[in-house]
Amino acid sequence: MGATITNQTKQPRIYVACLAAYNNGILHGAWIDAAQEPWALWDVVSAMLAGSPITGAEEWAIHDHEGFGVRLGECASLDHVAALAAFIAEHGELGAAILDHCSGDLDEAREAMDGRYLGQHASLADYMQEVTEETTEVPASLRYYIDYQAMARDAEISGDLFTVQTAWDAFHVFAGA
Repeated sequence: MGATITNQTKQPRIYVACLAAYNNGILHGAWIDAAQEPWALWDVVSAMLAGSPITGAEEWAIHDHEGFGVRLGECASLDHVAALAAFIAEHGELGAAILDHCSGDLDEAREAMDGRYLGQHASLADYMQEVTEETTEVPASLRYYIDYQAMARDAEISGDLFTVQTAWDAFHVFAGA
């Protein structure tokens, strides 16, 4: 069922390496808190390059990252990195999980969070039971015959709903696209 994030999401950060140093067999770079404005990220990258053991270093690449929930490429723009980090800073672990579910598509993740998020439940079956009991008068004699697990499975298979899981009992339910 849905995507699962198993570790506590760390603050999004990137390791930016000086390519001139790297190409000369020297590791020189910096871990940078990515939850900043792009210009602030650039200031840190510029300072790292200025401190390079290779004079005149200008090129850099992202050689590692953590806390994003998605893979970043070496050449990801600082604008993109900052936008992803801001989304995760706003939505926390759920932000990283929904980004993973949306394959890193920030626009799709934003739309899911803003327009299709239906809340956190212990399971999708619990959500189905809650919605059914809130919207339908279920006679007491039939209550124990309703299969909420089957309803949940069908809703997920049909694409009407999807979940992302952030803990063993924390399923975040979204309406399908």
